[in-house]
Amino acid sequence: MAHDLNHGAPVADLQDERPSVGQIADVFVRYANFTLGGGSATTAVIHGEIVGKRGWVSEEQFGLSFALGRLTPGTNLLAFCTGIGWGLRRWTGAIVALLAASIPCTLFVVIITALFAEWQENPFAQAAIKGAIAAAVAVTVKTVWTIAHPHFRPGNRIRAVLIGATAFALHTFAGISPIDVLLLAVVIGFLLSASS
Repeated sequence: MAHDLNHGAPVADLQDERPSVGQIADVFVRYANFTLGGGSATTAVIHGEIVGKRGWVSEEQFGLSFALGRLTPGTNLLAFCTGIGWGLRRWTGAIVALLAASIPCTLFVVIITALFAEWQENPFAQAAIKGAIAAAVAVTVKTVWTIAHPHFRPGNRIRAVLIGATAFALHTFAGISPIDVLLLAVVIGFLLSASS
């Protein structure tokens, strides 16, 4: 019997455990389109829903999709959603997650863009935008903690802090692009795991 590479269980046994296409579409329509605060907030909310609440994927699978999404060119959130969909139901899951995460918010952006000219002079709209920017920063910090927290265990804490601080310094002070920082981390992680 074939085995699923992500779970190690026989594929036939996983048929009933996997979410349906409708469930995948429902989660990604709701959480990828109607979560305010950008990709970081959306990632955190999706984490809570598919890892914490529903148990569809493990922390490791979520982390892998998140990292791969950051390494792909283009919109990282859509790459991340597609990766999660692939892990849930292969091609069907990937396509459903991608479409569910992109079509509704794309329509919303078109409408908002059409109204933007009217909002530029509105002081209430300007105040709302400034508030949203401040909230987005806080949500980004929360997302970082959501993703890093499972790896921030006794014995790993110093390493996690050093990796984070080094990545921040390489990007902020050395001017290395985020993609190059991520690729460097992949190479170092591979070398460290190969040597142990």
